[in-house]
Amino acid sequence: MQIIKKYFPDLSDEQNTQFEQLEGLYKHWNTQINVISRKDIDTLYERHVLHSLGIAKVIQFSDQTEVLDIGTGGGFPTVPLAIMFPKVNFHAVDSIGKKLKVVDAVVEGLGLTNVRTTHTRAETLTNDYYDFVVSRAVTNSAEFQGWVRGKISKNNYNSLKNGILHLKGGDLKEELTALKRPFKTFELSKFFDEEFFETKKVVHIGQ
Repeated sequence: MQIIKKYFPDLSDEQNTQFEQLEGLYKHWNTQINVISRKDIDTLYERHVLHSLGIAKVIQFSDQTEVLDIGTGGGFPTVPLAIMFPKVNFHAVDSIGKKLKVVDAVVEGLGLTNVRTTHTRAETLTNDYYDFVVSRAVTNSAEFQGWVRGKISKNNYNSLKNGILHLKGGDLKEELTALKRPFKTFELSKFFDEEFFETKKVVHIGQ
């Protein structure tokens, strides 16, 4: 938890309490439904919570922003971002229903009211529009663009243009050259000192 306070020192008491509760909730539920590898559960705050909050270093979402998280798994990046932005609406989607049971339990345990979940594939979502789509390395960025086509609102009111915020790692040069939309890469090593973040990035793809 100290690593969260290190980089986000201005959290409210409620936010600090919610972040502190994450460890107990995930350790409890992870023994029943494995959503985090056993080697990573001990580095939950660095490799999952802080990694998710890399998006919060790139953009401060305006109130009432609509965010879709595709392939949320155990609730990353949705859950940490929902704590950070209590007035932003998050829709977490995953094709594996049992993972969403963990997300729902964690959300309930934290008392969050700005998260909803749906057991489905991204391609089947219709009639909903979002300001941003977030994800953690579910697939390559070009394919991901295809999944979210037609789902992003054209009404821009944030500091970044509406689009995709993709948490990625490694050498992305070849992958990003295939994109058909303008993009910008943010190196998380500029925000976080830990070795884990040396090759981690947030890729913003405008729509």
